[in-house]
Amino acid sequence: MKDAGTPIFDLWVYLAASPLLWLTMTLGVFLLARAVAQRSGNHPLVNPILLSICIIVPVLGATGTSYETYFAGAQFVHFALGPATVALGVPLYRNRALVMSRWFPILAALVAGAATGIGSAVGLAVIFALPQALQAAVAPKSVTAGIAMGIAQQIGADPTLTAVFVIATGIIGAMIVTPLMNLFRINDYAARGFAAGLASHGIGTARAFQVDSIAGAFAGLAMALNGLATSILVPFIIEWLR
Repeated sequence: MKDAGTPIFDLWVYLAASPLLWLTMTLGVFLLARAVAQRSGNHPLVNPILLSICIIVPVLGATGTSYETYFAGAQFVHFALGPATVALGVPLYRNRALVMSRWFPILAALVAGAATGIGSAVGLAVIFALPQALQAAVAPKSVTAGIAMGIAQQIGADPTLTAVFVIATGIIGAMIVTPLMNLFRINDYAARGFAAGLASHGIGTARAFQVDSIAGAFAGLAMALNGLATSILVPFIIEWLR
C-alpha cells in the first residue's frame, strides 16, 4: 500500500470501512477463479477454491487485514453454507431410487471410508510422534468444516487448526479424485461421487457436481453420512489414544 495521505491510501481507508468490501472481493475473486477453471475445461488441478485462496490471502497480508476483519465482512458466505448444504438434498431426492437400490454398498463404503480417513490420519500422526494436540486436530479432517470444528472442540483440539486440515484435505481430494478414478478405471459415477464426498467433504462434492449430477448427489450423501460417523468414532479413538 502507498503511504498515508496519498489518494490510493485515502481510497483504501474509505473502502475498508465498508463491511461489503471483503464480501464483494470474495465473490468477485471466486467468480474469476471459476471462469479460469471453466476455460481450462474444469481441469481437476485448476480448482476455483485453491485459486481464490491464492489470491485473497496475499491481499490480506499486503493490506495488513486480520482474519477477524475479513470474516466480519465476508461472513454472509459462511451463513450461505447452511442453505447450500440443505440444498444438496434436492439432487439426492431426485436419485432416491438409485440410492435405495445400493444401500448395502453405501453402508459398507461408509464404514470402510470413515475408518480409513480417521485411522490413516491419526496413525501417521502417531507414527511420526506428533503431539497429542495435532493427533486430535487432524482426526476429523475428512468432514465438512462446521462438523469438524465442533468435533475438535469436543475432544479438546484446536478448531482453527482442524479447519486448516479440513480445507487442505478438501482441496487435495478435489484435485486428485478424477485422475485417481480414471487411473483405476472406476466409471460408475455413483461410486466416484461417494468417494469424493466421503474423503473430501464439501469441496470434493462441488467437484463431483462439475463432473456429473449423479456423482454430486452421492457425494452430498457421503458428506452427510461421514459427518455423522466421524462425530461418533473420533471421540472414542482419541480417548483410547490418551
